[in-house]
Amino acid sequence: MTHTPLDGTGKDDRDLGTRVRDAQPFVPDRATAERREGPVRETTVSDRHLVRRLARELRPYWLRILGLLLLSMLATPLALLTPLPLKIVIDSVLSSHPPPSVLASILPTGSDAALLIAVTVFFVAIALLAQLLDLATAVLRTVVGERLLLDLRTRLFRHVQRLSVSYHDLRGTTDSTYRIQYDATATQQIAMDTIPSFITAVLTLGTMLYVTTQIDWQLSVVALAISPVLLLASWRYRRQLRTQSRQVKKLESGAMSVVQEALSAVRVVQAFGREEHEEQRFVRRFHEGMWARIRYTLATSRYSLVIGVTTAVGTAAVLYIGVRSVQTGRITLGSLVLVMTYVSQLYAPLKTMSRKAGSLQGYLASAERAFALLDEEPDVKERPGARPLPRARGEIVFDDVSFAYDGERPVLQDVSIRVKAGTRVGVVGATGAGKTTLVSLLNRFYDPTGGRILLDGVDLREYRLADLRNQFAIVLQEPLLFAASVAENIAYARPDASREQILAAARAAGAHDFIAGLPDGYDTRVGERGTRLSGGERQRISLARAFLKDAPVLILDEPTSSVDLNTEAAIMEAMYRLMEGRTTFMIAHRLSTLDGCDERIEVASGRVTRMSEGVHPHA
Repeated sequence: MTHTPLDGTGKDDRDLGTRVRDAQPFVPDRATAERREGPVRETTVSDRHLVRRLARELRPYWLRILGLLLLSMLATPLALLTPLPLKIVIDSVLSSHPPPSVLASILPTGSDAALLIAVTVFFVAIALLAQLLDLATAVLRTVVGERLLLDLRTRLFRHVQRLSVSYHDLRGTTDSTYRIQYDATATQQIAMDTIPSFITAVLTLGTMLYVTTQIDWQLSVVALAISPVLLLASWRYRRQLRTQSRQVKKLESGAMSVVQEALSAVRVVQAFGREEHEEQRFVRRFHEGMWARIRYTLATSRYSLVIGVTTAVGTAAVLYIGVRSVQTGRITLGSLVLVMTYVSQLYAPLKTMSRKAGSLQGYLASAERAFALLDEEPDVKERPGARPLPRARGEIVFDDVSFAYDGERPVLQDVSIRVKAGTRVGVVGATGAGKTTLVSLLNRFYDPTGGRILLDGVDLREYRLADLRNQFAIVLQEPLLFAASVAENIAYARPDASREQILAAARAAGAHDFIAGLPDGYDTRVGERGTRLSGGERQRISLARAFLKDAPVLILDEPTSSVDLNTEAAIMEAMYRLMEGRTTFMIAHRLSTLDGCDERIEVASGRVTRMSEGVHPHA
């Protein structure tokens, strides 16, 4: 057979590639990340910008939030009515003062006993209405809040799945998980708790102030004298609480990564007896988070102490002046009791606003982190007006392709190869030579930093991303299964596949016999990452998944490197059937694995050093 170079140029293959430092995706450690782009930190934004962003995020729910707000505002008139029965008892039952003119027409005036019974019923009615209002508010708050939270978490999860692989290489998965699970709740707290509480507190404050002024304006002035102190304290602690809350979130997210990493590698940890080491690492990371949380609590406690002492001084001043007013006969004892009750309720909204101003900083810090994740832009983007791609023929061209994971150290450089449709290409080379990097560019897990890759004569970046990736079936060295049934794992690429199609794919992959012997057959749950199955069984299910997808281009990334020789032979037999009629890239360390390939690329340090024809034993 006449040898034809894959690039179609007739050039010697030794001129087609350049050095590559690392074949696997470069995952920098924290120090490397900080050298590259500074510390991995949160982007801080102004309060005004953050408020506008929150308003935009909450806009679809404004009617429901308004309903909750109106319901919460009903608490104000009930709060005004709550101490009124006590005043009537003191002034009109125990003393001889007439009841308030507003209620004179509905209260009995004939006897103290009848008036006392009426006031008691009035008190119970107010309490019942307050409880019913609390119930309705709690139900509405929960329904609207959980809907809002689910929608935001869904958007975050959808977005993070579409971020480029390079983002996950750099940041890992734990930080994104923390933001979805914990930071997303901040918008729920702000919308369902903080905003209604603030507005209700302002309304209650104004109403209580008006009523207290009508009773005794001097007492209302004394009561309001503490307001500047509360506002000053809120302003002083605002930035400190936000900064410390950010630090807590960052440390807690980092500590969670220790748990995730240790549990995902539990076999390695136990095999090397490193449980104690991982425990110490866990304690160190969570120790940092613990002290950050303690510092944050101390700051909020100091803030609460200032608020509490200030309101206590204001209450004491009102009490002193009020008692003096009763002694001089300027107001009645019942009016004093009513004023003191209103003052406590006057301070309640002031305390609420001050307390919420503190907790709001923690919510805003979390909201910043959630919005920062939503604002992350993928490195690999779909161009506007991208071309659809129903099914490709499978001709692939690398045209002077260069690539570097960090933008500085080249991993691929000036690679030019041509693969005709239906060709089986074997890619061999030592670990770190650049094999996996080469095929990772085909799926647009990354985009070349130079040059272009063509599929059927069109740059990959011109296609719709979903359509492009639908042209590839991938079988990895370490097959990844989901914690679902065998049938669901096989049908992962084609969820609409029928049972007959799933069985046919399993038979083609040589997996049907062992699946049929499982306790529940195709409905057997495989466990997290498929841990209930052997490596060979997982790989054959992965092959069945590729059979079912029926993509025109196949990528086999060392699919037999972790199985024994007998299992390898069975898997190879199935793979040869899978490769028929498809453009295939098969990565392997052993040359014998590539005997069935039409062409062979040998990669050394990122350079394509030799290409040869295969021996086609299965052709």
